[in-house]
Amino acid sequence: MAINLNVNDKEVRLDVEPDTPLLYALRNDLELNGPKFGCGVAQCGTCAVLVDGKSVRSCVVPVAAVVGSKIVTLEGLGSPEAPHPLQTAFIKEQAMQCGYCANGMVMAAAAFLQKNKNPTEEQIRSALSRNLCRCGAHNRIVSAVSEAARSYQEGESS
Repeated sequence: MAINLNVNDKEVRLDVEPDTPLLYALRNDLELNGPKFGCGVAQCGTCAVLVDGKSVRSCVVPVAAVVGSKIVTLEGLGSPEAPHPLQTAFIKEQAMQCGYCANGMVMAAAAFLQKNKNPTEEQIRSALSRNLCRCGAHNRIVSAVSEAARSYQEGESS
């Protein structure tokens, strides 16, 4: 069945069943590998994408549920030439060890920073609490999100 989606500001037409998990369509059909398969039950966050600005777990969202929505993957946040402030901060702060959780952490942080451009450390930790990182990079991740928030604030003042 043909499903039309808006992914990373591009209209795409996919030949998938309406109940196909969005994660599968993104990775298998569109070859977008930022979102990862982790747990498959929306518990770890590695599959997170933004849907209309909200972080959602794409492993449990059927493609039919996001028709008409704006979907943004890690690849759509920025590019190598013009990275998103979060991507820049994650690199600067070396906020990844194995990198498996990075997609979910960045996407959750992006949704959070859209609403709160001047967060406290406690607010950042709370916003990322549903995303699992087994490498223990939490402190560097929080530092990266704080760094990105500072860059947002500096951008507003210039």
